[in-house]
Amino acid sequence: MSRPHGIPLPSARRSSDSNETESAFDDDRQGQPRPREGVRQLTGAERVRTLVESNASVSLTLPGAPDSQEPVEFGTGMPVARTVTPDGDVILLVSGESAAARAAAHAQDDDLTAVIEITDVAPVSVPHRIRGRAWLAGWLTPVRGDDRAACAALLAERRPVGELLGLSEAPDLPLGAPSGVRPAWMLLRLEVGEITVDDLWGAEHVEPEDLAAAEPDPMVAHETELLQHLSAAHGERIAELCGLLGSREADGMAAVPLALDRLGLRVRFLGGSAGSFDARFDFPEPVADICGLRRAMHTLFSAASH
Repeated sequence: MSRPHGIPLPSARRSSDSNETESAFDDDRQGQPRPREGVRQLTGAERVRTLVESNASVSLTLPGAPDSQEPVEFGTGMPVARTVTPDGDVILLVSGESAAARAAAHAQDDDLTAVIEITDVAPVSVPHRIRGRAWLAGWLTPVRGDDRAACAALLAERRPVGELLGLSEAPDLPLGAPSGVRPAWMLLRLEVGEITVDDLWGAEHVEPEDLAAAEPDPMVAHETELLQHLSAAHGERIAELCGLLGSREADGMAAVPLALDRLGLRVRFLGGSAGSFDARFDFPEPVADICGLRRAMHTLFSAASH
């Protein structure tokens, strides 16, 4: 089915959990340090796919909700889980009583447009803490029939959620059913039409077919814990990485591990006379698991100490 273009991206209405994080993101264009040139990086599609599979906060806006004068938006942190199908659709687990579940159940001819906004916040304390945002816009429908079991299994494989128990056996929600018979949880499918990401690597559009082909970074499930551990227990060794920059400009500056993926570690250096800046330290080779990461970090620390 051909789809019309023009779904608003990015969302004109920002999530509003924290004035501090909002103002930090608003200042990103001028104040957010950017990485040095010539480093390896994930593609835009890989970065978006990783955000979808991460624990980053998410909001869902329904600009096409029927009988509504204003876009319907419900709280950041919802849906409670999401993943991407092999076809590039985003599967969302939402409350059966949510605005999204009710609107999707009553929409006709797949005409309900929706925008997912994912906000990526660094798990360590650092200025300009918001690392980026991604927006995925498309058409929202309930997952019905035989697809329910397959989508539930895919979601459970990526992000185990206790509420999925019995989901595959639950009957479809009939159109017009009273609220008293709604299921506790509902699976929705976002058929993605437009994607934009604006993060530490820059802003770009991503094609939906590229999202379908991309894989999430293997460090996504461990990044939060690892960055917090590096910051709390290995701060001095992180600061020693300034020796790999080829100059003395970072000597004496505070160093905070900001981001981690299979290709390398990003560190933010703070407090120097020239201002803050980011440095990216590439691993000798891409890492696939925690064991590979330990070896890569050992190599970095050894190089810095010599």
